[in-house]
Amino acid sequence: MVTSSPLDRQAVHEELERARTTFHRLLDDADKDDLRRRTEGTRWTNEQLLFHMLFGYILMRPLLILPRIFGRLPRGVGRGFARLLDAGTRPFDVVNYLGPVGGARVLGRRRMGTVLDHVIAFLHQRLDAEREADFARAMPYPTRWDPFFHDVMTVADLYRYPTQHFDFHRAQLTLADKGR
Repeated sequence: MVTSSPLDRQAVHEELERARTTFHRLLDDADKDDLRRRTEGTRWTNEQLLFHMLFGYILMRPLLILPRIFGRLPRGVGRGFARLLDAGTRPFDVVNYLGPVGGARVLGRRRMGTVLDHVIAFLHQRLDAEREADFARAMPYPTRWDPFFHDVMTVADLYRYPTQHFDFHRAQLTLADKGR
């Protein structure tokens, strides 16, 4: 499935860099008590929510592969896959909650910053290598998994997704400086 969806590459590069810089500032400015504090509107601590924000970027590798596969198949196959994923929302929600609980412990604040640097570098490289036609490749997505997933998403939409996710959750942090 291919739709028309122009993308301003430079704007996405700037969004990625803004998020990377903000993430490092959040990590650098927070002390242990800040990181252990509960967030607003989630069951996570600030450190766990920061990991979840990072994970939104980590997920980009598989998310960018899916439209290349399902975008070449009949639309019904993609819709079926999206419905199957939507049907698995409850187990996804459990994993989505527990992942940051463990991930924050395993990585810790310093490695979270390093991982984000690597992922952002990959996204910059990948964004520059995309052909214009690739941005329009699309597939159905499981809308119950994330408020930023739409019924059909293009590769261009996916490049904007992790920073939308990041900005949304940044507002839930209870750190003195939310990286603004």
